[in-house]
Amino acid sequence: MSPDEPARPDDFIRSIIRSDLKANKHGGRVVTRFPPEPNGYLHIGHTKAICLNFSIAEEFERGVFHLRFDDTNPSAEEAMYVEAQQRDLRWLGIDWGEHLYFASDYFEQLYQFALQLIERGKAFVCDLSSDEILERRGTLTTPGIESPHRTRSPAENLDLFRRMRAGEFEPGARTLRAKIDMASSVLPMRDPILYRIVEAPHHRTGDAWPIYPMYDFAHCLSDAIEHITHSLCTLEFADRRPLYDWILEQVDVPPPRPQQIEFARLNLTHTVMSKRRLRKLVEDGHVAGWDDPRMPTLSGLRRRGYTPRSIRNFTEGVGVARRENVIQLARLEHSIREDLNRRAPRVMAVLRPLRVVIENYPEDQAEELPAVNNPEDPGMGTRNVPFSRVLYIERDDFLEDPPRKFFRLAPGREVRLRYAYFITCRGVVKDEESGEIVELRCTYDPATRGGDAPDGRKVRGTLHWVSAPHALEAEVRLYDVLFTREDPDDVGEGEDLTAGLNPRSLEVSSGCRVEPSLAAASPGDHYQFERLGYFCVDPDSAAGALVLNRTVTLRDTWAKIAKKSKGSPEEPR
Repeated sequence: MSPDEPARPDDFIRSIIRSDLKANKHGGRVVTRFPPEPNGYLHIGHTKAICLNFSIAEEFERGVFHLRFDDTNPSAEEAMYVEAQQRDLRWLGIDWGEHLYFASDYFEQLYQFALQLIERGKAFVCDLSSDEILERRGTLTTPGIESPHRTRSPAENLDLFRRMRAGEFEPGARTLRAKIDMASSVLPMRDPILYRIVEAPHHRTGDAWPIYPMYDFAHCLSDAIEHITHSLCTLEFADRRPLYDWILEQVDVPPPRPQQIEFARLNLTHTVMSKRRLRKLVEDGHVAGWDDPRMPTLSGLRRRGYTPRSIRNFTEGVGVARRENVIQLARLEHSIREDLNRRAPRVMAVLRPLRVVIENYPEDQAEELPAVNNPEDPGMGTRNVPFSRVLYIERDDFLEDPPRKFFRLAPGREVRLRYAYFITCRGVVKDEESGEIVELRCTYDPATRGGDAPDGRKVRGTLHWVSAPHALEAEVRLYDVLFTREDPDDVGEGEDLTAGLNPRSLEVSSGCRVEPSLAAASPGDHYQFERLGYFCVDPDSAAGALVLNRTVTLRDTWAKIAKKSKGSPEEPR
């Protein structure tokens, strides 16, 4: 690696892979996979597994990455989710090339493996219901109770399983279970279900199959069929690894077999990571769809203004650990600020406009003032900002009776207008009925063009603004966290997930004004609104009807936390 190349991440998984390569365990190959279920949209919690599997395949010579959809539950899966997940993965920069697979590609092979287990006395057809099986499972301290159908002969089991395949039985009437050990200290080894009857059309195979393999059965065998070398899973699969290995040992899978390795999943404060719960938020109308910018889905994050680079940098910065931890949402926000700070052009926008009339500026005059597009990237150059007699400033930037340390505009006070002139408030115009301030009367100093006074006098406040006759009207959507609780799942007695919903997660501001440089803006374009935050053009925008989403504010709490902890990669305790 050359000195100019960034250092590659290192962790215990990469150490295992390097050791395997050194021993030529898999013939010098590294094959990883990401196996999503097509029953919802991908979310930020998936990105750790996605980026880890993909980056490892990229890093090692002869590395290959597979995308395989685990489509074994037709009652919850749809083709629209397959399409959405592929779209999100491509946006994230994940390239699987020709290696796109589906568990349904292997239904016949999986069925044949199940027959092998039955023939070898390692599986049996059970007539117990799912509730009865659960009741007999036992606990960590007590053994389970064997099914009364466990002693069926291989011949009888083969006949029943083939009849299950032929569609002779109703859903729930029978299952195929592994015959392992009902006294095992590992609960998933207590005669788990391998196949169940499902009466629902499959989005790829239609009604061809009335029986479907369980995840634990299909996953390990699909890995073996595809010659996956390292099956990287999150920690909740650790107690299922014995079953993963047991299944592969009982059937005719050629060595070397895939190796399952577990790592800590990505947990984020103020965020729900369950697709089931996210689906309920959508179905119950708490959000406006899977791509609502308040959702932690990749589609929602993209619409809000997050970039692929910011998300991948975030997941890489979190690292790969063996123990569970919870990452502060501020850290994800820090990642998008870092990315957009370098490449988002600066513009001026006023969200709550207050009209300002500069009385000593000619009524029929307007001028163009140069403004820097991005001080972090001089290559972006400058733009011209129109200035005229009538402007808009933020309503919060004026107080008629200001408190101490309020350095913005007030009666008789002089402030700087960004890139423009010094102005002084000379008077206030109020609505006769409400008493609300509707207009400020000001004067300007022509000698301060560009924002500096030739006599060296200083002012304490600098305001952003837009020229009233030139400004574009826009709708701005201000997003905040969807859940007020750091752990949305931590609900009290009698509460559900919705108890922690933030009633102010979305504030829509209409009648906002932005500078005319946004006239050519397209959905997905990013901007920093000076003094306000980072914003993104929403797909709802139309000609003459600009809609912008606030991606994140300018305040960076994570940067302060990281600095205080002296750059430690660990989360603050």
